Amino acid sequence: MINFDSIVQHIQQTTGRTFSDYSQTSIGGGGINAAFQLKTPEQSYFIKLNTPQRESMFEAEAQGLLNIAATNCIRVPDVICFGKTATHSYLVLEYIACQRFDQTSSTLLGEQLAQLHHIAQPYFGWHCDNTIGSTPQYNPREHDWLTFWQQHRLQQQLTFAKQNGYAQQLQDKGDRLTDKLGVFFEAYSPQPALLHGDLWSGNAATDSQGRPIIYDPACYYGDREADIAMTELFGGFSQSFYDAYRANLPLDAAYQTRKSLYNLYHILNHVNLFGGSYLSQASQMIDQLLADT
Repeated sequence: MINFDSIVQHIQQTTGRTFSDYSQTSIGGGGINAAFQLKTPEQSYFIKLNTPQRESMFEAEAQGLLNIAATNCIRVPDVICFGKTATHSYLVLEYIACQRFDQTSSTLLGEQLAQLHHIAQPYFGWHCDNTIGSTPQYNPREHDWLTFWQQHRLQQQLTFAKQNGYAQQLQDKGDRLTDKLGVFFEAYSPQPALLHGDLWSGNAATDSQGRPIIYDPACYYGDREADIAMTELFGGFSQSFYDAYRANLPLDAAYQTRKSLYNLYHILNHVNLFGGSYLSQASQMIDQLLADT
């Protein structure tokens, strides 16, 4: 049973608002969290719930939203509070009635994401670990991008896949690929940028005024191409988004090859989260990348 009273008390303490009447409505969620809209006479809040052990996941998500907000580049939901009760961990955010993108808002998102990526960051990694979905995502500080992507992204997902019973299908050729990653960076040296980290079409929308919003981040400092590559998975964004981004921050000519390398991380993560339905796709991507080395 969900103890909304405790969450409401935390909201009141954080905001300084007092309300005695509220209601909550389930609005579903992805495969990871439950989600609710909590309505009070004056305000609505968006609440994500998981098990008590997931409090650190929500704390890291809140940190990501705050980091993006601090750049003043793209709107994100305001963070209200996070914590846990005896039965659930929770993250409370500003509730935003989301709308679909049109050409104008898609163009604006491309411009604003380019602004976010243009801000130089001091290193690869982040100030804390977080999750991609519910999978641990380790973000140690590195000054070499190849090392970071090799060890803390691809190799880590391959290790998880081995633990989940997929070693026979992935491990040998996955190891061969990680050993050859330098081929993809021979003439390319990315600079660290703040990444959303999980920027597919389901994690972006607009508000009622047409302003882009991004949410559900898995932030770290990395190659901006990794964010752009992720936008091309699972339906992608409109051409006006890509045109606006490239007009403000052009992509390297070899991006089309590295795009598969970056998206392999997410497909491997889907293997580890959701099982073997993504296994053949991951295997085929590794085969193609090996052919490109």
